[in-house]
Amino acid sequence: MIDRGILKFVVVAGLAATPVFSMGQRNDPTLNPNPSPMNPQAPQNANVPLNQPGYPTQTGSQAPMSTSMRDSLGAPGQTGQQMMDRQFVMTITASNIGDVKLSELAVQKGSPAVQDLAKKMIEDHQNINKGFGDVADSMGTRVSRKMGREQQAEYDKLNHLSGKDFDTEYVTYMQQAHFNDLRSFYREVTAAESEDLRQQILEARKTLHDHLGLIRDTAKNENITLPPPPRRTPAPEAATR
Repeated sequence: MIDRGILKFVVVAGLAATPVFSMGQRNDPTLNPNPSPMNPQAPQNANVPLNQPGYPTQTGSQAPMSTSMRDSLGAPGQTGQQMMDRQFVMTITASNIGDVKLSELAVQKGSPAVQDLAKKMIEDHQNINKGFGDVADSMGTRVSRKMGREQQAEYDKLNHLSGKDFDTEYVTYMQQAHFNDLRSFYREVTAAESEDLRQQILEARKTLHDHLGLIRDTAKNENITLPPPPRRTPAPEAATR
C-alpha cells in the first residue's frame, strides 16, 4: 500500500507546477490565440509575407509601398480630376505616336497623294506630342512611349495591305482616329485643372480640324469613299473655353 504521506506530496507538487505551465503558455507569442499585425509570428499569420508592401514587418509596422504602386494610385493629395488629366496625357500621346507610326508606313507604301498626307501627319503629330511632353513636365507626370494596342493592331493590318486597299484603309482610319481624339479633346478641355494642358489641347484641336480637311481632300482626289462623320461634332469656335 502506498504511504499516504507520499501520495499527498505528489498531489501538492503537481498542483504547484500547473500555474507555471499556464503562465508560460500565455507568454509564448507562437501560441497567442489572438494574433495581430504586431504579432506576425502568430499561427494565423504564418503564411503572411513579411517586409512586403502592405504587410507587417518583423517589428509589426507595415512595409512602405513601392514606387510603381504609388504611381498607379496617384500622388498623395491628388484630386480625381488631376488623376484624369494624367491619364488623358498618357492616352493622347499614345494616340499621337500611333498616328506617326501609321503615317511612316504610309510614306513607304501609299500613293503619292497619300504619302504627302502622311508626311504632314508625321510632322504635326510629332509637334503635338512635343507640346504635350512639355505640359507633362509642368504637371509632374509622364507621357506614353509607345502606341496603344488598337493602333498596333491597325499597323499590323496595314502592313499586310498594298495599293488601293492600303490607301483606303489608311485614309479611312486616320479620319476615324482624328474624330476620336477630337471627342476626347472637347471633353477634357472643359474639365482640365491645368491651364497649360487646356492651352495645349486648344492648339492641338485646331490642328486636328485642319487635318480632317486634308483627309477629305486626299480621299476625294484618290476616289476613296469615306464614312460619314459622327453626328454633333462641334465646330472649333463653339467649344472655345
